[in-house]
Amino acid sequence: MNITTQLDQEIWHNLKQPGAYEWWYFDAEDKATGISFVLIWFSGFPFSPYYTSHYESWKRNKSAPPLPEDYSGFSFQLYEHSSEILNFIREGNRELFKSNCSDIGVRFENNRFTYDTLKDEYALDIDFLFPARKKKVTAALRFKPSQHIRYEKKDTNNNAGNVTQHQWLLRIPKAEVTGTIKIVGSKTVRTIPVNATGYHDHNLGTVPMQEYIARWYWGRAFSERFNLIYYVIFFKNNTYKPLTLIMLQDNADENVIVYDSLHIKENQFKRGLFAPRHSMNLTLAHNDFQLHISHRQVLDAGPFYLRFTSTISLERESKQEEKLTGISEFLNPLRLQSKTMLFFIKSRIWRDGEQSIMYSAYNNFKRALDWNNR
Repeated sequence: MNITTQLDQEIWHNLKQPGAYEWWYFDAEDKATGISFVLIWFSGFPFSPYYTSHYESWKRNKSAPPLPEDYSGFSFQLYEHSSEILNFIREGNRELFKSNCSDIGVRFENNRFTYDTLKDEYALDIDFLFPARKKKVTAALRFKPSQHIRYEKKDTNNNAGNVTQHQWLLRIPKAEVTGTIKIVGSKTVRTIPVNATGYHDHNLGTVPMQEYIARWYWGRAFSERFNLIYYVIFFKNNTYKPLTLIMLQDNADENVIVYDSLHIKENQFKRGLFAPRHSMNLTLAHNDFQLHISHRQVLDAGPFYLRFTSTISLERESKQEEKLTGISEFLNPLRLQSKTMLFFIKSRIWRDGEQSIMYSAYNNFKRALDWNNR
């Protein structure tokens, strides 16, 4: 597992290995209005049941190897006061995806992001139909970094190999996000102004996540004084040391402190039929420094992941310095090895050219809820 902040790693890597994946993640939160959202572009959608099934078939010598580009995708989740407004995931073949290995930017159908080097700014232009919910969504968003960090960490668990199994590019720890989101329904039109705080990273891997990651926790939080990011990965090979990382910027002096050797304590485990076993309270400690993470309200849940609003308490020298609020995620990719879970995951994904009873049923239910809540 490698960690980097280098801009040249933001390009599309055009990975060809069966099971390889790459994604670009953007999120933003406007605490004044209660609006938050997540946008992700994929080349090799690692959580796709279609990609996983093809990969497993290839491993059994029953099909040709899958090409990551043929499992490209785009997702957009929108929340208001911690309630889901939109949950759109679209997947398709290479014809729907466009990027190159020299310029920063990705396009999936009419949804794209680009990067302006001179302005140091990302432009996100969104335009998609959501027939299952009878909606059309457009958005024009700008992510302007308000913080950059320089940090490099090389994989220490896989020194015998030359292949990078996973890389995390922390591109924008904190950004100013502006723009508008427009949602057109059958009888309604809503325009949402955006003036939010955001975050952006970029992940890639050369083998399926479920083959080397057991579970991970990630989160980011901001306050007037602190900007915080944490990252914890437990590997499927339990002889590998878990990866732990905290990046803390004190805005009083703009110093960035990095802790990358942490003691982990998971508490108050929960699980559900469609929620993997996870810790509701997580403590990360290094000498006199402690971070207490409390997963409060579930924003989104799937068979292999959870997304939370979280409260984070920061302690140094046994004294609580500040409480922050932010976004956290938990992921258990091992659930992607279950055929039952893959069947239910199809309820969230609109695969181009595929008919899914689960997808239709799920969205009919969600559309009924939208009608009742109008």
